[in-house]
Amino acid sequence: MNLMHRLPTFEFSETILEQGAEISRRLDQLRVEKFPPNAKKTLRSFSMAEVAHYLGVSQNNLKRLHLEGKGPIPEQGPSGRRSYTAEQMLELRHFLDRHGRTEVKKYVPHRKEGDKLQAIAVVNFKGGSGKTTTAAHLAQHLALTGHRVLAIDLDPQASLSALHGFQPELDRNLSLYDAIRYDAERKPIADVILPTNFPGLDIIPANLELQEYEYDTPLALQDRSSNEGKQFFLRLARALTEVDSRYDVVVIDCPPQLGYLTLTAMSAATSVLITVHPQMLDLMSMSQFLLMLGGILKSIEGAGAEIKLDWLRYLITRYEPTDIPQAQMVGFMQSMLAGQILENPMLKSTAISDAALTKQTLYEVERSGFTRSTYDRALEALDAVNSEITALIHRAWGRL
Repeated sequence: MNLMHRLPTFEFSETILEQGAEISRRLDQLRVEKFPPNAKKTLRSFSMAEVAHYLGVSQNNLKRLHLEGKGPIPEQGPSGRRSYTAEQMLELRHFLDRHGRTEVKKYVPHRKEGDKLQAIAVVNFKGGSGKTTTAAHLAQHLALTGHRVLAIDLDPQASLSALHGFQPELDRNLSLYDAIRYDAERKPIADVILPTNFPGLDIIPANLELQEYEYDTPLALQDRSSNEGKQFFLRLARALTEVDSRYDVVVIDCPPQLGYLTLTAMSAATSVLITVHPQMLDLMSMSQFLLMLGGILKSIEGAGAEIKLDWLRYLITRYEPTDIPQAQMVGFMQSMLAGQILENPMLKSTAISDAALTKQTLYEVERSGFTRSTYDRALEALDAVNSEITALIHRAWGRL
């Protein structure tokens, strides 16, 4: 006689549906407490030092403009410190561009006639590489430095959307799926674009329906009465032509998997940024990702895809310089990928992870809420990475 007790079985699908619904309900409750219904995500004001940094001018220049009554009037706090809203910073940028002493218009870095729209696909096959954090901070930095930016969240988990104040299971926003689907329900891409709390930065949020594209595309490929499926890789590129004149840069946060969404994004991209954590397992995963991606891209190029990149770069993320194995791994990568690894790594920082707890980026949070040295170190690393990428974008436009 078997005296061992068997664990009771349970219905897996029902269990996860119940747990998903409960988590969603509790998140909704938490959001209502922290973020009232119908409220929009706001953005803090920026200090004179920050504004001078993003505009590329001296603080004395800003003070002189204010004293002469030129440009927007800054806010003044109880201590007398002046600050500008992001909207005022954009207004200042245009004012300086109109009244600058040089003929070169450097304060508003919009692309000129003949400059192609830059579409940056941020990719990695393995979750946890800092892909979404990288995409979010890059898009926001580009907006803060005067570019017109469209962020596209292609990950059904919608982390990039959440960082910008969207909660897919509650907001019921459309996603890119609605602009690239194969049936008569397809909408113009302009209909799925939403503004963010950053002036100059729009977003196409994600939701779980994006996953339908992974199921619809194989069916469309089998449809002999139409070529829609056979050229699935062109759907995003074609959609972007509808809003080409509105933006300078598109930042695409790809899902952490090699599916039709990622291939569609890669086909629309003018450049690719691959994030990698300097650990052996992550590097092994990336090598498999590159081998599979390269093989599949060759196949779709044979079917008519034209993948011509202005640049490809690897970004070392969550880097700890004092970690000897990580430093060795970075050296190993540099020996193989010299010239294609960004000079500046993104450091691991509690400031970034702590900001994410409140669904914010480092560009949104107040410096006073952190240990100053921790905040400054993380922001310096972020700005260095994003400035290096911005230089690559401008170089693709022929600007030195």
